Amino acid sequence: MNDKIRRITDSIGKVIVGKEDTVLRLLAAMLCEGHVLLEDVPGVGKTQLITALSRSIGGSFNRIQLTPDVMPSDIAGFTMLDQNTGEFIYRDGAVMCNFLLADEINRASPKVQSALLEAMEERQISLDGVTHVLPRPFLVMATQNPVETYGTFHLPEAQMDRFFMKLSMGYPTAAEEISILERTEKYNPIENIQEPAMHVDDIATMQEEVRSIRVTDSVKEYIVSIVGATRDDRNVTLGISPRGSIALFKAAKAFAYIFEREYVTPDDVKKTAVSVLSHRIILSPQGKSEYGSGEAYIQHIIDTAAVPEM
Repeated sequence: MNDKIRRITDSIGKVIVGKEDTVLRLLAAMLCEGHVLLEDVPGVGKTQLITALSRSIGGSFNRIQLTPDVMPSDIAGFTMLDQNTGEFIYRDGAVMCNFLLADEINRASPKVQSALLEAMEERQISLDGVTHVLPRPFLVMATQNPVETYGTFHLPEAQMDRFFMKLSMGYPTAAEEISILERTEKYNPIENIQEPAMHVDDIATMQEEVRSIRVTDSVKEYIVSIVGATRDDRNVTLGISPRGSIALFKAAKAFAYIFEREYVTPDDVKKTAVSVLSHRIILSPQGKSEYGSGEAYIQHIIDTAAVPEM
Protein backbone atom coordinates (compact mmCIF):
# COMPACT_ATOMS: atom_id res chain seq x y z
CA MET A 1 0.00 0.00 0.00
CA ASN A 2 1.11 3.56 -0.67
CA ASP A 3 3.01 4.86 2.39
CA LYS A 4 0.94 8.06 2.57
CA ILE A 5 -2.29 6.08 2.48
CA ARG A 6 -0.97 3.66 5.07
CA ARG A 7 -0.23 6.53 7.45
CA ILE A 8 -3.83 7.72 7.16
CA THR A 9 -5.38 4.25 7.51
CA ASP A 10 -3.19 3.49 10.54
CA SER A 11 -4.34 6.73 12.15
CA ILE A 12 -8.02 6.02 11.42
CA GLY A 13 -7.48 2.48 12.72
CA LYS A 14 -6.83 3.94 16.17
CA VAL A 15 -10.53 4.82 16.24
CA ILE A 16 -12.34 2.55 13.77
CA VAL A 17 -12.13 -1.19 14.36
CA GLY A 18 -11.93 -3.16 11.10
CA LYS A 19 -13.79 -1.71 8.08
CA GLU A 20 -10.53 -1.22 6.14
CA ASP A 21 -12.37 -1.75 2.86
CA THR A 22 -14.80 1.08 3.67
CA VAL A 23 -11.93 3.32 4.78
CA LEU A 24 -10.01 2.72 1.54
CA ARG A 25 -13.08 3.52 -0.56
CA LEU A 26 -13.64 6.71 1.43
CA LEU A 27 -10.01 7.70 0.81
CA ALA A 28 -10.39 6.89 -2.88
CA ALA A 29 -13.36 9.26 -3.05
CA MET A 30 -11.33 11.96 -1.30
CA LEU A 31 -8.44 11.51 -3.75
CA CYS A 32 -10.90 11.99 -6.61
CA GLU A 33 -12.54 15.02 -4.97
CA GLY A 34 -15.77 13.05 -4.76
CA HIS A 35 -18.46 12.88 -2.10
CA VAL A 36 -19.86 9.82 -0.38
CA LEU A 37 -23.38 8.70 0.51
CA LEU A 38 -23.26 6.34 3.47
CA GLU A 39 -26.46 4.34 3.80
CA ASP A 40 -26.51 2.48 7.08
CA VAL A 41 -28.34 2.03 10.35
CA PRO A 42 -27.57 4.36 13.30
CA GLY A 43 -24.74 3.53 15.66
CA VAL A 44 -22.24 1.76 13.39
CA GLY A 45 -19.61 4.52 13.51
CA LYS A 46 -20.37 6.89 10.64
CA THR A 47 -19.63 10.02 12.67
CA GLN A 48 -16.51 8.49 14.19
CA LEU A 49 -15.23 7.55 10.73
CA ILE A 50 -15.31 11.04 9.22
CA THR A 51 -14.16 12.63 12.50
CA ALA A 52 -11.18 10.27 12.52
CA LEU A 53 -10.46 11.13 8.88
CA SER A 54 -10.53 14.87 9.58
CA ARG A 55 -8.22 14.49 12.59
CA SER A 56 -5.86 12.23 10.66
CA ILE A 57 -5.44 14.88 7.97
CA GLY A 58 -5.58 17.91 10.23
CA GLY A 59 -8.62 19.33 8.46
CA SER A 60 -11.62 21.24 9.77
CA PHE A 61 -14.73 19.19 10.50
CA ASN A 62 -18.40 20.19 10.72
CA ARG A 63 -21.49 18.13 11.35
CA ILE A 64 -25.05 19.14 10.61
CA GLN A 65 -28.08 17.13 11.67
CA LEU A 66 -30.51 17.54 8.81
CA THR A 67 -34.15 17.87 9.83
CA PRO A 68 -37.18 19.35 8.03
CA ASP A 69 -36.69 22.73 9.76
CA VAL A 70 -33.07 23.21 8.60
CA MET A 71 -32.77 26.18 6.24
CA PRO A 72 -30.53 26.60 3.17
CA SER A 73 -28.71 29.39 5.07
CA ASP A 74 -27.66 26.78 7.65
CA ILE A 75 -25.83 25.04 4.83
CA ALA A 76 -24.49 27.93 2.76
CA GLY A 77 -24.23 30.66 5.38
CA PHE A 78 -25.69 34.15 5.20
CA THR A 79 -24.78 37.84 5.02
CA MET A 80 -25.70 40.29 7.74
CA LEU A 81 -25.27 43.99 8.38
CA ASP A 82 -22.46 44.92 10.75
CA GLN A 83 -23.95 47.60 12.99
CA ASN A 84 -20.53 49.11 13.69
CA THR A 85 -19.19 49.43 10.13
CA GLY A 86 -22.43 49.52 8.17
CA GLU A 87 -21.05 46.84 5.85
CA PHE A 88 -22.48 43.43 5.04
CA ILE A 89 -20.39 40.54 6.36
CA TYR A 90 -20.57 36.84 5.58
CA ARG A 91 -21.27 34.28 8.29
CA ASP A 92 -20.06 30.78 7.53
CA GLY A 93 -22.48 27.95 6.89
CA ALA A 94 -21.87 24.28 7.60
CA VAL A 95 -20.14 23.71 4.24
CA MET A 96 -17.24 26.02 5.06
CA CYS A 97 -14.93 23.21 6.17
CA ASN A 98 -12.79 20.37 4.82
CA PHE A 99 -14.96 17.49 6.02
CA LEU A 100 -18.71 17.74 6.45
CA LEU A 101 -20.95 15.06 7.92
CA ALA A 102 -24.50 15.70 6.67
CA ASP A 103 -26.49 13.39 8.90
CA GLU A 104 -29.72 11.93 7.48
CA ILE A 105 -29.79 13.93 4.27
CA ASN A 106 -33.16 12.45 3.33
CA ARG A 107 -34.78 14.23 6.30
CA ALA A 108 -33.89 17.65 4.87
CA SER A 109 -36.31 19.47 2.60
CA PRO A 110 -35.65 19.39 -1.16
CA LYS A 111 -34.54 23.05 -1.03
CA VAL A 112 -31.87 22.23 1.59
CA GLN A 113 -30.77 19.13 -0.32
CA SER A 114 -30.31 21.28 -3.41
CA ALA A 115 -28.29 23.89 -1.49
CA LEU A 116 -25.96 21.19 -0.17
CA LEU A 117 -25.56 19.41 -3.49
CA GLU A 118 -24.91 22.70 -5.29
CA ALA A 119 -22.01 23.39 -2.92
CA MET A 120 -20.76 19.84 -3.48
CA GLU A 121 -20.85 20.25 -7.26
CA GLU A 122 -19.51 23.80 -7.59
CA ARG A 123 -17.27 23.81 -4.50
CA GLN A 124 -18.30 27.38 -3.93
CA ILE A 125 -21.34 29.34 -2.80
CA SER A 126 -22.66 32.65 -4.05
CA LEU A 127 -24.55 35.03 -1.78
CA ASP A 128 -25.65 38.55 -2.67
CA GLY A 129 -23.41 38.59 -5.72
CA VAL A 130 -20.30 37.49 -3.82
CA THR A 131 -18.64 34.11 -4.42
CA HIS A 132 -17.16 32.25 -1.46
CA VAL A 133 -14.81 29.41 -2.40
CA LEU A 134 -14.89 26.33 -0.19
CA PRO A 135 -11.68 24.99 1.40
CA ARG A 136 -9.80 22.18 -0.33
CA PRO A 137 -10.02 19.32 0.14
CA PHE A 138 -13.80 19.38 0.58
CA LEU A 139 -15.50 16.06 1.30
CA VAL A 140 -19.15 15.55 2.19
CA MET A 141 -20.22 12.29 3.75
CA ALA A 142 -24.01 12.29 3.75
CA THR A 143 -25.87 9.57 5.59
CA GLN A 144 -29.34 8.14 5.35
CA ASN A 145 -31.13 5.41 7.25
CA PRO A 146 -32.26 2.61 4.88
CA VAL A 147 -35.00 1.48 7.27
CA GLU A 148 -36.91 4.55 8.43
CA THR A 149 -39.02 6.35 5.83
CA TYR A 150 -41.44 8.35 8.01
CA GLY A 151 -40.69 12.08 7.83
CA THR A 152 -38.16 11.73 5.02
CA PHE A 153 -37.85 13.29 1.57
CA HIS A 154 -36.84 11.20 -1.41
CA LEU A 155 -33.40 12.05 -2.78
CA PRO A 156 -33.96 12.43 -6.56
CA GLU A 157 -31.95 10.26 -8.91
CA ALA A 158 -30.34 13.34 -10.50
CA GLN A 159 -28.96 14.26 -7.07
CA MET A 160 -28.00 10.69 -6.19
CA ASP A 161 -25.93 10.66 -9.37
CA ARG A 162 -23.78 13.47 -7.97
CA PHE A 163 -22.46 11.31 -5.16
CA PHE A 164 -19.18 9.74 -6.18
CA MET A 165 -19.73 6.59 -4.12
CA LYS A 166 -22.38 4.93 -2.02
CA LEU A 167 -20.97 2.95 0.90
CA SER A 168 -22.18 0.91 3.84
CA MET A 169 -20.18 0.12 6.98
CA GLY A 170 -22.30 -2.78 8.18
CA TYR A 171 -22.30 -4.37 11.60
CA PRO A 172 -18.96 -5.39 13.15
CA THR A 173 -18.00 -9.00 13.69
CA ALA A 174 -18.18 -10.42 17.21
CA ALA A 175 -14.41 -10.01 17.69
CA GLU A 176 -14.52 -6.44 16.37
CA GLU A 177 -17.40 -5.56 18.67
CA ILE A 178 -15.51 -6.86 21.71
CA SER A 179 -12.59 -4.63 20.69
CA ILE A 180 -15.01 -1.68 20.36
CA LEU A 181 -16.32 -2.32 23.89
CA GLU A 182 -12.79 -2.34 25.26
CA ARG A 183 -11.83 0.86 23.42
CA THR A 184 -14.86 2.80 24.62
CA GLU A 185 -14.70 1.60 28.24
CA LYS A 186 -12.81 4.62 29.63
CA TYR A 187 -12.79 7.32 26.95
CA ASN A 188 -13.82 8.24 23.42
CA PRO A 189 -11.46 6.44 20.99
CA ILE A 190 -11.20 9.63 18.89
CA GLU A 191 -8.79 10.88 21.57
CA ASN A 192 -6.31 8.26 20.33
CA ILE A 193 -5.48 10.58 17.43
CA GLN A 194 -3.33 13.26 19.02
CA GLU A 195 -1.45 14.42 15.90
CA PRO A 196 -2.51 14.41 12.24
CA ALA A 197 -0.80 11.84 10.03
CA MET A 198 -1.03 14.15 7.02
CA HIS A 199 -1.57 17.84 6.34
CA VAL A 200 -4.45 19.09 4.22
CA ASP A 201 -1.98 20.63 1.77
CA ASP A 202 -0.55 17.15 1.12
CA ILE A 203 -3.94 15.95 -0.14
CA ALA A 204 -3.79 18.31 -3.14
CA THR A 205 -0.43 16.77 -4.06
CA MET A 206 -1.84 13.27 -3.75
CA GLN A 207 -4.84 14.20 -5.90
CA GLU A 208 -2.48 15.44 -8.59
CA GLU A 209 -0.50 12.19 -8.38
CA VAL A 210 -3.72 10.22 -8.90
CA ARG A 211 -4.40 12.13 -12.11
CA SER A 212 -1.05 10.95 -13.50
CA ILE A 213 -1.95 7.24 -13.17
CA ARG A 214 -1.99 5.62 -16.62
CA VAL A 215 -5.04 3.85 -18.06
CA THR A 216 -4.69 1.71 -21.19
CA ASP A 217 -7.23 1.78 -24.01
CA SER A 218 -8.32 -1.77 -23.18
CA VAL A 219 -9.21 -0.79 -19.59
CA LYS A 220 -11.09 2.29 -20.84
CA GLU A 221 -13.06 0.02 -23.18
CA TYR A 222 -13.72 -2.31 -20.23
CA ILE A 223 -15.18 0.58 -18.21
CA VAL A 224 -17.35 1.68 -21.12
CA SER A 225 -18.59 -1.89 -21.70
CA ILE A 226 -19.69 -2.17 -18.05
CA VAL A 227 -21.52 1.14 -18.13
CA GLY A 228 -22.99 0.48 -21.58
CA ALA A 229 -24.46 -2.84 -20.45
CA THR A 230 -26.85 -0.94 -18.16
CA ARG A 231 -28.24 1.22 -20.96
CA ASP A 232 -29.80 -1.49 -23.10
CA ASP A 233 -31.19 -3.95 -20.60
CA ARG A 234 -34.86 -4.61 -19.84
CA ASN A 235 -33.88 -5.10 -16.19
CA VAL A 236 -32.94 -1.41 -15.98
CA THR A 237 -35.26 1.59 -16.25
CA LEU A 238 -32.50 4.19 -15.92
CA GLY A 239 -29.00 3.29 -17.07
CA ILE A 240 -25.72 4.86 -16.02
CA SER A 241 -24.81 8.24 -17.52
CA PRO A 242 -21.35 9.35 -18.69
CA ARG A 243 -20.90 10.91 -15.23
CA GLY A 244 -20.89 7.35 -13.90
CA SER A 245 -18.22 6.17 -16.34
CA ILE A 246 -16.06 9.20 -15.46
CA ALA A 247 -16.45 8.39 -11.75
CA LEU A 248 -15.50 4.73 -12.31
CA PHE A 249 -12.50 5.83 -14.38
CA LYS A 250 -11.31 8.12 -11.56
CA ALA A 251 -12.00 5.59 -8.80
CA ALA A 252 -9.98 2.90 -10.58
CA LYS A 253 -7.05 5.33 -10.84
CA ALA A 254 -7.35 6.12 -7.13
CA PHE A 255 -7.24 2.42 -6.21
CA ALA A 256 -4.18 1.92 -8.39
CA TYR A 257 -2.54 4.81 -6.53
CA ILE A 258 -3.57 3.42 -3.14
CA PHE A 259 -1.84 0.14 -3.96
CA GLU A 260 1.20 1.94 -5.34
CA ARG A 261 0.87 1.20 -9.02
CA GLU A 262 1.42 3.62 -11.89
CA TYR A 263 -1.27 2.02 -14.04
CA VAL A 264 -4.84 0.75 -13.69
CA THR A 265 -5.73 -2.93 -13.92
CA PRO A 266 -9.17 -4.51 -14.52
CA ASP A 267 -9.16 -5.52 -10.85
CA ASP A 268 -9.13 -1.85 -9.85
CA VAL A 269 -12.29 -1.41 -11.91
CA LYS A 270 -13.90 -4.49 -10.36
CA LYS A 271 -13.11 -3.37 -6.81
CA THR A 272 -14.74 0.03 -7.25
CA ALA A 273 -17.59 -0.62 -9.70
CA VAL A 274 -20.32 -1.58 -7.21
CA SER A 275 -19.67 1.40 -4.90
CA VAL A 276 -19.47 3.85 -7.80
CA LEU A 277 -22.31 2.61 -9.99
CA SER A 278 -25.00 0.88 -7.92
CA HIS A 279 -26.76 4.08 -6.77
CA ARG A 280 -26.84 5.52 -10.29
CA ILE A 281 -29.32 3.04 -11.78
CA ILE A 282 -33.02 2.32 -11.39
CA LEU A 283 -34.02 -1.30 -11.80
CA SER A 284 -37.23 -2.19 -13.60
CA PRO A 285 -39.82 -4.32 -11.77
CA GLN A 286 -38.34 -7.35 -13.55
CA GLY A 287 -34.83 -6.32 -12.51
CA LYS A 288 -35.88 -5.89 -8.90
CA SER A 289 -37.45 -9.32 -8.96
CA GLU A 290 -34.36 -10.95 -10.46
CA TYR A 291 -31.54 -9.10 -8.69
CA GLY A 292 -33.15 -7.43 -5.67
CA SER A 293 -30.76 -4.46 -5.52
CA GLY A 294 -28.56 -2.25 -7.64
CA GLU A 295 -25.49 -3.69 -5.92
CA ALA A 296 -26.38 -7.24 -6.94
CA TYR A 297 -27.11 -6.14 -10.50
CA ILE A 298 -23.78 -4.31 -10.93
CA GLN A 299 -21.97 -7.31 -9.46
CA HIS A 300 -23.69 -9.49 -12.07
CA ILE A 301 -22.44 -7.16 -14.82
CA ILE A 302 -18.91 -7.37 -13.43
CA ASP A 303 -19.08 -11.17 -13.24
CA THR A 304 -20.24 -11.53 -16.84
CA ALA A 305 -18.32 -8.76 -18.64
CA ALA A 306 -15.31 -9.78 -20.73
CA VAL A 307 -12.11 -8.86 -18.89
CA PRO A 308 -9.26 -7.45 -21.01
CA GLU A 309 -5.80 -9.00 -20.81
CA MET A 310 -3.02 -6.86 -19.42
